[in-house]
Amino acid sequence: MEIIRARDYDELCEHAATMIIAQVQQNRHSVLGLATGATPTGIYQKMIADHRKHGTSYAGVRTFNLDEYVGLAPEHPSSFAYYMRKHLFAHLDISPEQTHIPSGVATNLQVECQQYEDAIASTGGIDLQILGIGINGHIGFNEPGTSFQSATHVVTLTESTKEANRRYFTKEEEMPTHAITMGLATIMQSKKIILLVSGKHKAPVLHRLLNEPMSEDLPASILKQHSHVTIIADEEAWNL
Repeated sequence: MEIIRARDYDELCEHAATMIIAQVQQNRHSVLGLATGATPTGIYQKMIADHRKHGTSYAGVRTFNLDEYVGLAPEHPSSFAYYMRKHLFAHLDISPEQTHIPSGVATNLQVECQQYEDAIASTGGIDLQILGIGINGHIGFNEPGTSFQSATHVVTLTESTKEANRRYFTKEEEMPTHAITMGLATIMQSKKIILLVSGKHKAPVLHRLLNEPMSEDLPASILKQHSHVTIIADEEAWNL
């Protein structure tokens, strides 16, 4: 496990974007695992700037997102599909057919989960997976107690996770209670992983990750078993 201590959020984004861009430049058919939320936004801005300035092409890249809310159509402004189009896909030379996000409005969610697993496997697996970490230690939407052997599945969101994401919704009743997420075993099959940790509110969970033993009560702790994980944390995330 490599640890990069960034001065601030901008430097964190610079480190992560540089690694993603290098992956794509080295293999134009790379499979990227992508994340949403506040932390990756600056990274995506730097990827877009590089694409415009240096012409890094994503025409051969395929992407798989970690998760999506159950009940939100791709057109919903709070869906992760909408987020990805707004913050990244609409600004790159990547075909929509090469971007994959679980469907939160699938008729059969269990079938959707299996089909998502099959789609990832059909590409040969994810080359580089981007992860954030929740204050309770979740990665993707794999909440505490999730089996380390879990594949893509439907999860009930905890109150702390709903509270952290409620700012993205205009009305209380719009906050979904469930999501589809890549499982922990699915994430661990990625060839390389970057874990992003930003902000003072993430300092306690970073401390737990680095100092506590592996446990399903701390889902991110499974990353200790992976052979190629890079943690990029800004200075605030180190200050308990």
